[in-house]
Amino acid sequence: MFVTGAAGAQTRIDLGNMVVDPDAAIEVTSQTLSVDQDTGIAVFEGEVLIIQGELRMSAARVEVVYGSDTNEIARLVATGDVLLANAQDAAEADTADYDITTGLLTLTGDVLVSQGETVISAESMVVNVTDGTATIQGRVRTVLQQGGN
Repeated sequence: MFVTGAAGAQTRIDLGNMVVDPDAAIEVTSQTLSVDQDTGIAVFEGEVLIIQGELRMSAARVEVVYGSDTNEIARLVATGDVLLANAQDAAEADTADYDITTGLLTLTGDVLVSQGETVISAESMVVNVTDGTATIQGRVRTVLQQGGN
């Protein structure tokens, strides 16, 4: 399922446990919130925690962008020690850009993914949270655990 790659390599993995219902409610908690009605952007700062279904995202700052024609959240952009997790998988990165309309979650900067004892690091990862597939790019390094030892 996993392949070790070299510089500039691209690896596809299965993150079936990170599947999210894009219509599920999104709960956000933080220390502060500022809202700009003209741009349709809300900024949460300080120990931000976002929950959508089984998926949890934490970061120092999250910008919430609302759709231009709706009051629905279209995009979440997280920066600063981003951590994404559910009961089975976890991913860390410098930034995360979750486009809710497409179901694509893009992690960039020192990406580290843990699936049980398997660990993958790279420069970026794009996760389709609708079907649980992911593509990892840029100096992909994978540690695969084998056997019972």
